Amino acid sequence: MSTNEHENMYAISGAFYRPGSFLMLRKLFALLIACTLSTNVFAWQAASPTEKNGPDTTAKKDSSNHQVVQRGVQKYLESQFDAASSLTQITIEVADIDERIRIPDCAAGFAYYADEQALGQSYISVRVSCNNNQWYLFANAKVLRTQPVVVTASMISPGTVLGADNLSVAQVETNQLRHTAYHSVEALLGARMKHRVRRGQPIQANMLCFICKGDRITIRAQVGGMQVKTSGIAQQDGVIGETIKVTNSSSRKTVVAEVAGTDEVIVRL
Repeated sequence: MSTNEHENMYAISGAFYRPGSFLMLRKLFALLIACTLSTNVFAWQAASPTEKNGPDTTAKKDSSNHQVVQRGVQKYLESQFDAASSLTQITIEVADIDERIRIPDCAAGFAYYADEQALGQSYISVRVSCNNNQWYLFANAKVLRTQPVVVTASMISPGTVLGADNLSVAQVETNQLRHTAYHSVEALLGARMKHRVRRGQPIQANMLCFICKGDRITIRAQVGGMQVKTSGIAQQDGVIGETIKVTNSSSRKTVVAEVAGTDEVIVRL
């Protein structure tokens, strides 16, 4: 091709594909591709599992059955503790069941069971089952048992005589009590503490004595309808209702007697 022909062709093509125009078209084409890709990515990210896999028809049913089971566990445990002491206050907290666990419908109603020994624990597993099939699961609950118990209203030193000013009543977890506890302040008036006790500590029988070793006491002997009184000395610490050894001051004999108060014991003959 001659130089003139090449220049003429370039002139004709240049009318449509000038260098500047060609670069601009390339940029516009690249921008169009980028926008298309980003739109597709955004649409994929925004798609929910329901859109990709179809509507989730089990979520609502499962959620409802979870609530049915949890309420059932609550009522079951409440019925098991109906016979508990009137002094004991029981609070039951049923743990949420994992939403990923599918609970089927049970037309006959769910059945609940917990071992008798487990019912005495703070954390209880309740077996939930349906008689229509082989399905079952274990639901967990926390049981808090409290009682109104006499506690110290302030720091108390050894030898302190207990009175209304240094005692109060509070709800205390029963699993914190290892010895006999007291439920009324009046039952402790006149007793003495054997150890130093911090504020808010439940008063238990091992912490005090109504009659302490070495105390001068009255010994009351009962024979049928007759009573004889004499003085004596306590050889042991004791709380009301306990039996301790005491020595008769007159005969010097040691006998076993029941603590009846802060200064009196009873010998039953």
